[in-house]
Amino acid sequence: MTTHGIHGNLLEVTVVSCNKLKDTEWISRQDPYVCVEYGSNRSRTRTCTDGGKNPTFQEKFVYTLIEGLRELNVNVWNSNTVKHDDFIGSGKVQLAKALSQGFDDSTWPLQSKTGRHAGEVRLIIHYTNANKPANSHASGAPQYGQPQPSLYSAPPPPPPHQPSVSYPPHASGGYPYPPAGGGGGGGYPAPSPYPSYPPNAAYPPSPYPPQAAAPYAAQPYPPNSAYPPQPYGSFYPPGPPYPGQRPPPY
Repeated sequence: MTTHGIHGNLLEVTVVSCNKLKDTEWISRQDPYVCVEYGSNRSRTRTCTDGGKNPTFQEKFVYTLIEGLRELNVNVWNSNTVKHDDFIGSGKVQLAKALSQGFDDSTWPLQSKTGRHAGEVRLIIHYTNANKPANSHASGAPQYGQPQPSLYSAPPPPPPHQPSVSYPPHASGGYPYPPAGGGGGGGYPAPSPYPSYPPNAAYPPSPYPPQAAAPYAAQPYPPNSAYPPQPYGSFYPPGPPYPGQRPPPY
């Protein structure tokens, strides 16, 4: 990945802390501070009083990048009020990762004047003009504004509005009611085609299938031999009474 064209851009460097520094004090705790150099630009953090071997700073500096210069120099000192400051260690910080990816949070080693390990310094570097790849986003992430297919089918449209049906008023003057067996809960439910269980003991179950009833044979009514048939509209005199019956008045 190319890092050309960095000249004039801004680089943010945050000095976070130091770890396991070489102790230059014999009696009291040392007071470290960090100096950062980039070209002719030099920055200094505040003094961490009684920071000892693990001081914390959390200070940010901004540098203007120079084409061809892709490293920082870091020096750590111990502040003294009476004599000169004591040198603890120095190190070089490479900017390749920050310039290519835009961010670098790493710990860099420090060396004393004799080349021995003198501790570590942690820096967070930001570069906003890094050339990030076009496919840096997740491959499965949808692009902004692209409609996504729904995992569920669309709900059915609502049924069309049905006009309410009015029923004629009841003969007794009550409220209208729907006909029996219809919807709305106003009529009685239709009788079940199945018999209730257990069956009523007073009525034994009928055999299945039901037996066909014998056809009714019309019996001839014996005519009254005492009175011959008369034409329509003629008057019949009352017949003789039955045994044990009083004769009707004539």
